[in-house]
Amino acid sequence: MTHVTYPRAPRTDLIEIHHGVPVADPFRTLENADDPATAAWVDAENRLTREQLDTPHRRQLVERLRILHRFTRTSVPAVRGARIFFTENDGSKNQAVLYVAEARGSELEARGSGLHRHTLVDPNTLDADGTTALTAFEPDDRGARVVYALSRHGSDRQELRVHDLASGADLTDVVHWVKFASIAWTDDGFFYTRFPAPHTVPPEHAQYFCQVWFHRLGDAQEADRLVYERPDAPEVVFEVDVTSDGRFLVITSRRGASDDAEVHVVRLKPDATLAPDATLAPDATSAPDATDASVVVSGFSRTLVSGFSSGWHFIDGVEDHLYFWTDAGAPLGRVVRIDLQDARTEPHEVIAESADKISLAVVSGGRLFVSYLVNASDRLRMFELDGRPAGEIESPGIGTIVGLAGRWSDEACYLTFTSFTAPPQILRCDVAARRATPLEPCATTVDPSQYLTEQVWYRSKDGTQVSMFLVRRADTTLPARVVLSGYGGFNISLTPTFDPSDFLWLDAGGVIASANLRGGGEYGDAWHRAGTLDRKQNVFDDFIAAAEWLLATGHATPGGIAIEGGSNGGLLVGAVMTQRPELFGAVICRVPVADMLRYHLFTVGRFWIPEYGCADNPEQCAYLLRYSPYHNVRDGVPYPPTLVMTADTDDRVAPGMAKKFAARLQEAVLNTRGGPILLRVETRAGHGAGKSVQKQIDEQADAHEFLFRYLTEATVGETVATDSEHFR
Repeated sequence: MTHVTYPRAPRTDLIEIHHGVPVADPFRTLENADDPATAAWVDAENRLTREQLDTPHRRQLVERLRILHRFTRTSVPAVRGARIFFTENDGSKNQAVLYVAEARGSELEARGSGLHRHTLVDPNTLDADGTTALTAFEPDDRGARVVYALSRHGSDRQELRVHDLASGADLTDVVHWVKFASIAWTDDGFFYTRFPAPHTVPPEHAQYFCQVWFHRLGDAQEADRLVYERPDAPEVVFEVDVTSDGRFLVITSRRGASDDAEVHVVRLKPDATLAPDATLAPDATSAPDATDASVVVSGFSRTLVSGFSSGWHFIDGVEDHLYFWTDAGAPLGRVVRIDLQDARTEPHEVIAESADKISLAVVSGGRLFVSYLVNASDRLRMFELDGRPAGEIESPGIGTIVGLAGRWSDEACYLTFTSFTAPPQILRCDVAARRATPLEPCATTVDPSQYLTEQVWYRSKDGTQVSMFLVRRADTTLPARVVLSGYGGFNISLTPTFDPSDFLWLDAGGVIASANLRGGGEYGDAWHRAGTLDRKQNVFDDFIAAAEWLLATGHATPGGIAIEGGSNGGLLVGAVMTQRPELFGAVICRVPVADMLRYHLFTVGRFWIPEYGCADNPEQCAYLLRYSPYHNVRDGVPYPPTLVMTADTDDRVAPGMAKKFAARLQEAVLNTRGGPILLRVETRAGHGAGKSVQKQIDEQADAHEFLFRYLTEATVGETVATDSEHFR
């Protein structure tokens, strides 16, 4: 292995006392991106990474990735009458384009020629480097106009604009200060979620205090109406929906990234029946009324669910009946109906809890379509509105239903499906034949028949059975080099999805492994909660047990397992590499939550407190300190080759945490056979959403060059004699 000399990071002797415990934070300076010493160090680290990874072999990887990225990736569609809206990218553009397809007769189901699509918005025309992305869209009821969101340089911040299909041009409406956009149309405008305007709250509160507003088409944003806010609960964020008949606005409130919710309903039409509440919610303000002609609401509102004790997801509503799926009283989920004419809001059970977890649900064509996770793979079942089973849509195979599209009056239900070997593709549910049919052929350079996907089960440290997917070429012999990935958090299910870069590894004889760890959503609410707060170590134990199973069963050999994860998955790989460094041959650590004592002080970190806990609490600080990656790096340990990746404009997970973690690892591997430890800080990029195809290719080429170079070498590292030789 090549000798590596690291740049010297700005370092102090800072020690803070946390509830009586002294805790060192020597690289605190790296949290400040504007500090000249930090900027100089980042530049030097990026140069070092380029020196290590810019090889002739990497150039070959880039060319191969360009071919692999020549596939059609399609979003979840939105259907409005005879029009179907979707974004799509065939790999030739940096960003996906917003299209509409017109259906006349059977044209939408035509084969061979594919959809007759028309371009609505092409974000690739908005900048030269492809870093402006179209990140959300919502058509109105008639399919005549569509609100779309733009994000720049990977930021979570969005700008809303409105495209008019008749004129083929954007209207003058522009809405700012939006993040994680939720949009719902009414007759003359739309409700949307946003955050306070700059300078209206202290800078440290700019990421909090979400609000619901109404925008009437043609008005300047200054004329928009504040509909709902929770000044008593800064971490609460909102989702807005309008029922298919336009009678009610449903506001779902969530505590940050938690699934636990409150639900409120507002009457939009004077003839809608709603037994009124005194207030929209405890301590709420700005309930709408009919005195302002710019908002077509009657003034009656009602609290349906309070207490943030369970997850609630709105499906749709018609007349005075609202349908939800919830884990209230059912950890795997059930479908309920709330009748608004009733004085009480007791939910009526429509579909009882089953042995499988509900992941999505829509009402379409007079039926309920419910997607269930069956051993971490989706299955679509149909029910009558009274809950009677109506059959199952034949599944395309082991994979993921990314989203369902359907509304009360729609004739058909559409879904977007993907798997480890199939890109995202729109399918139409044929109710009579009970199968889902692609709207057009899927363009890809990958032949799925050459690859095998299997699911295995293994036992974790405490005896819990955990599932894991394994993917390899049919002609791959074992043992092989394995890339093991995981997430294990926030009730997010790690189900089969298509990643073109996987085929670099698979075609070289490697294996891809994806573990369904506790903390995720694959097996219901109890599975999620078993990996939160003081139970977070279960997630790490599950991941370590996956690696041990791969070794014990002959799928891999010692030193032949790389681990990879991003965001909460970056925390995962950072924690397990500090707990069991000898178990892994290489680590790819993307945008990690690496400092568990300070994560809540940056960006939207406070949203994650229900998941992790907070160091301000003595008991929670104690368990956070036990696994925090940055704080558990030990001097003299030969940590495996590690590539830490972040981006300069990541406004979700503060990039300073990745920098501190990399600096601490570089310091720790002195005089050991560990490393190298490389840091890659991307420019004009964020947490990952909206990343251009070219930036994806560059990142994937770096990660795989690192894996091919270091995981396939026989030695873990080489001894470095002195500090002065190791730093420059």
